[in-house]
Amino acid sequence: MRGTRRTRLCLAGVLAASTLIATPAARAAERTDGHLTDLVNPFIGSQNEGNTFPGAAVPFGMVQLSPDTGHNTGYDYTQNRVRGFSLVHLSGVGCRIGGDLPVLPTTGEVTQTDYATYAAGFSHTDEEASPGYYRVGLDSGIRAELTATKRTGVQRFTFPATDKANVLLNAAQSLHKAAGSTVEILDDHTVRTEITGHGFCRDTGPYTVYTITRFSRPFTAYGTWDGATVTPGARTGGGGAYVRFDATEDRTVEATTALSYVDARGAAVNLRAEGGRSFDAVRDGAREQWERRLATVRVEGGDPTLRRTFYSSLYRSFLAPNIGSDADGRYTGWDRRIHRAERFTYYQNWSLWDTYRTQAQLLALLAPREARDMALSVVKVDEDGGWLPKWGYGPVETNTMSGDPVTPFLTTAYQMGLLKGFEERAYRALRKNADGVPPAGYPGVGREANAEYIAHGFAPYDKSHPLAKMGDSDYHHGASVTLEYALADAVLAQMARGLGHTDDAARYAARAQSYRTVFDPSTGFFRARDASGAFTGSADPARGIGFHEGTAWQYQWLVPQDLPGMIGLIGGDRAANDRLDSFFAYDRLLADPEKTAREVWVHGDAYDYYNADKYNPMNEPDLIAPYTYLSTGQPWKTTDVVHAALTLFTDGPTGMTGNDDLGTMSAWNVLSSIGLFPIQPGYDTWGLSTPVFDRVDLTLNRRFWPGGRLTVTAPGTSATDRYVQTVHTDGTPHAPTYLTTDALRSTRTLAFTVGPRPSEWGTSPQAAPPVLR
Repeated sequence: MRGTRRTRLCLAGVLAASTLIATPAARAAERTDGHLTDLVNPFIGSQNEGNTFPGAAVPFGMVQLSPDTGHNTGYDYTQNRVRGFSLVHLSGVGCRIGGDLPVLPTTGEVTQTDYATYAAGFSHTDEEASPGYYRVGLDSGIRAELTATKRTGVQRFTFPATDKANVLLNAAQSLHKAAGSTVEILDDHTVRTEITGHGFCRDTGPYTVYTITRFSRPFTAYGTWDGATVTPGARTGGGGAYVRFDATEDRTVEATTALSYVDARGAAVNLRAEGGRSFDAVRDGAREQWERRLATVRVEGGDPTLRRTFYSSLYRSFLAPNIGSDADGRYTGWDRRIHRAERFTYYQNWSLWDTYRTQAQLLALLAPREARDMALSVVKVDEDGGWLPKWGYGPVETNTMSGDPVTPFLTTAYQMGLLKGFEERAYRALRKNADGVPPAGYPGVGREANAEYIAHGFAPYDKSHPLAKMGDSDYHHGASVTLEYALADAVLAQMARGLGHTDDAARYAARAQSYRTVFDPSTGFFRARDASGAFTGSADPARGIGFHEGTAWQYQWLVPQDLPGMIGLIGGDRAANDRLDSFFAYDRLLADPEKTAREVWVHGDAYDYYNADKYNPMNEPDLIAPYTYLSTGQPWKTTDVVHAALTLFTDGPTGMTGNDDLGTMSAWNVLSSIGLFPIQPGYDTWGLSTPVFDRVDLTLNRRFWPGGRLTVTAPGTSATDRYVQTVHTDGTPHAPTYLTTDALRSTRTLAFTVGPRPSEWGTSPQAAPPVLR
C-alpha cells in the first residue's frame, strides 16, 4: 500500500489567505503574556446549538452557575429573558439536563411561580462573562453577578432602592424533568432544597440533588409556594421559596449555594468547606484557578482572533467531567448507595461516545492528575454498580449513543500511564464489558448486540428491536456499532498484551477485524446487515441505514486500528486518496477553504447527520478522518483539511462546530492547532500536522511526564506557508507521520519547518502510522 508517490504535488496549491493563520506581517502579538483569561469568550457556542453556557465555573467543578433563557439546554444567545441562574449545566450537550434551582432576583410583591412568566428581560449590551465570572443587568434595574468554587455557586445581586428586594428560589422547575422537590426556610439566613429529577435525551432513573443557600444578611420576610399558590410566612413548600430584603440603604445581597449529590448533610459539608468568603474573594480565586490551568499552554504567533478561539477552546476542554464527591469524599455510587473516595476525587458525567476521541487524550496530556481520578471513577462505577458506564449523568446511566466508548476511554488512560496500580482492576471491568452484556436488572445496556457480534462478527441492524431499557439501542445502529465494537476490541487487545493476557489479546485482536464483515464489495462501502446476514437498506452510501448520526461515507474511515486493511478493501492507496478527495471536496477546498468548510461540509444544522457524502466537521464520527491521509502517502492533505476545518472555530456566539459535547470539539481544536492528534483513540499514536502557531509551550505534570515540558515550534507557519518540510524531535530528524506516547514522553522539542509547497516528508510507506495487531 501507499505505493502512489507524490506525483501530484502541483495539485496542492496555496490556500487563499484566511483568518485561520495570520501572515507574518499581521502577527499583532508574539507572546501570550498578561491574563490568559482575557482571551476567553464564554459566549462562544451559545448560539446555533453549540449548547455551551456562559456562566461561572472552576475547572471540572460540580457547580456550573449560569443563566437559563428558555432554551432546552439552558442559554441561547438569541433569547433575551432570564428565567433564573441555576447550578448545573453541561457544556455542549444536545439534550435537556441540569438547570437545578434557578434563582432570580425581583422587586415588589411575589405573585408568580412559573419562571417562564416571571422571567426578567436583559440586553447583551449590559452583559459580560469571563472564566469564573458572569454579570448581567436586568431590565428590572437589578444587577446580577455570578461566580463559583468547586462545589458552591455565589451570587451577588445589586437592587434599586426598595424595601421589597426579593430572591426567588425555584425548586420545582429545572431543565430536566422534575420528579419532586421540597424547600425549607431554616432560619433568617438559610434555605435548603431537595430536588429529584430524571431525563437527558430520554427518561432515566431518578437522581437527587441537595442544596443549601446561605445569604449574607438576614431577610426581612419570606414565604414558599406549591404550584401557583404563594404562602407568605410559610417555612416549607414543594415548589419554591422567596426571601425578601430591605434594600433602601444596603442595596447588595450575596448568596452562597452549596450542592451535593449525596444528601443534605453533604451540602452542608460543602458549604462549610467552601463557603464563608466574599463574592469578590471567590471571583478572584476562580480567575486564579483558570489562569493556572490555561497557563499550561502558552502560544506565540497567530492573530488575536486565532488566539481567542484557541484559549476559549482550551477553557471549554477543562469544564468536564465534573466533581461528584463532596468535600468529605462521600459520593453516591451507581448502586444508589453512599461511598467514600479514598485518596482520589470522584468524578461524574460521562459523554464517552464523544470524549474518547479527543478530550480524554488532551486531559491525559495537560491534566493527568485529574484524568487519573476520572479513569478511577469510571472503574468505580463498575465496582459500585456492577457494570461500566456508556453515557452517565450524575449517578445514573442514560444509555445515550451506541457502541463501546468506555473501552477506548479507559485504554487511553492505561496507555498514558494513568492507571498504575489499578491496571488489573480496570482490565477485569473491561473484559467483562467486552465479553458479555449487563444483567436484566441493571439499567445500562453495555454492548447490547454483543451476542450476535461475537457469534457472527457483526451487530445486526434491527430497527424494530424493542428498547429493553431507556436510551439508544445498538440494534438500531448495527453498521456503525460493528465498527465501534471492533475499534474497542483492537485497543483492548493492546492492553491485554501489555498486561500479559496473551490469549485474551489474540482473541480481541481477531475480533478487531470484524469491520470486514460489514464491508459490501458490491458498493465498496460499509453497510448494515440484518439478522440473517443480508446487507440491507439503500446501496447508496449517503443514504444507507444503521449508522448512528452519520452515513457510510462518514464512517468509512473509522478503522484506525487497521487503515491498511480498510484501504485494501476499497482498492488501495490511489482509490483511497480519490475517495478522500471526493469526501473533503478537495479541489474546491484548495480554491476556497473557508467557503468549502461552511457551504459544502456544513450542509445543515447541528443535527443534520444524514443523507450526505461529505465530511461533517460538526459531529464525532469524522473527527479523525482528516488524518487518514497520513496513512495514504499524502500527509500534506491532512494539513489542508485540518486548517480549513479550524476556520469554523471563531470568537463569536456561533463559533462552534455543532454541539461541543463536554469539550470534545474544543479539544479537537486545541490538539489540531498544536499539531498533535490522537489518531488511534484508545492507543498511544499521535498524528502530526502543521501547527497554526509559531511556538507552543506545554507545561506538563512531572509525575506523569518526566521532562515537565514540551515545546512545539513551526516558525513562519501561515496560510501560505503551511506544509511540513521536515520534523525534528530534540534536534533529530523524524520521518514518520506520528509519535508514540513513549516517544512523546521523552521529547522536549518537536520542531516543524514549513514551506509554501508539499515536500517528500511523510510520503514513504514506512512513515505511516502502525497497524494494531
